[in-house]
Amino acid sequence: MEEKNLTINDIAEALGVSKTTVSRAISGKGRIGAQTRRKVLEYIETHNYRPNVIAKGLAQNKTFNLGLVLPGDYNIVELPFFQNFMIGICKIASEADYDVLISMVTAQNITQLERAVANHKIDGAILTRTLTEDAPMACLKESGIPFVAIGSTDDDTVVQIDNDHRNACRELTRRLLEQGVGKIALIGGDESHVVNGNRLRGFEDAFQDMKQWKGSREIFLNVENHGQIDRIVEKLLEEKTECIVTMDDFLCGGVLGALQQRGISVPEQVQVGSFYDSTFLANHMPSVTSIRFDVEELGIKTCELLLGLLEGQPIEQRTLLGYDVRMRRSTQTQSLRPPKCRV
Repeated sequence: MEEKNLTINDIAEALGVSKTTVSRAISGKGRIGAQTRRKVLEYIETHNYRPNVIAKGLAQNKTFNLGLVLPGDYNIVELPFFQNFMIGICKIASEADYDVLISMVTAQNITQLERAVANHKIDGAILTRTLTEDAPMACLKESGIPFVAIGSTDDDTVVQIDNDHRNACRELTRRLLEQGVGKIALIGGDESHVVNGNRLRGFEDAFQDMKQWKGSREIFLNVENHGQIDRIVEKLLEEKTECIVTMDDFLCGGVLGALQQRGISVPEQVQVGSFYDSTFLANHMPSVTSIRFDVEELGIKTCELLLGLLEGQPIEQRTLLGYDVRMRRSTQTQSLRPPKCRV
């Protein structure tokens, strides 16, 4: 029969041992005889004892909190990514009796993370964005707190995990060029975000693969708002650009809006693609060619890596997850469309 609210003191009194002995048996640390440990653990199993998290943390010198470091300057379109990512993290953290503590940071302000570190509130952390000048990463490295970074970094001492953005963008771009696109443009975001650098490299890799391609290309980086997007689209239309590719769904939404305002049809007049998929792009009319990543799986694998790191297990320094290129209506050329049925 289960005993509710059973405490370490209750167990100690029942077995005639000290509370310290019970704590050592639970934590597996400290000097204690094998027979005594077995007796304590058998009693715990028989009575379905689950130690209080605070008491367990004190016994093992842990907080049982994982820090999740989120960018405070995210835009609304990024919310689904972070929501699905957190679902994956919380699934695994909960199974291991960990809670998740969120710290919001920007490139200029990492106060919340610094406070969590200084007050010893977290056992480990997950960085959800890597930067070329990475203050959150520097803070965690200096503190000695184990962490895993989403994205890429040149620091080979950091445990990293990401989807294979470079090869994904390379494949999507190459497939567009193989369809006969002769004039293509790429619109990208903040150059300080490492993921954007990887997407840019993938885009450029495709042209190395297609050396026989004789068209022209343009690249626009550090695009952050709809005003910039609108001006770029106007310029590209004047230049009779055939295909516009964006680095993410926020930028793609801006491009689609700018084209719609001008009465430009997709893909009949301009093809559009994105290096990151979303429900919005999949359900848009027409549906938009893009790259699908399993974000929840990314969260699951990231949390598993961090827990393994905390337990001292051997960990791969760099993990790359897969992707799926979704060729949809927005880049479907006339020659590739199925013939219409005649009645």
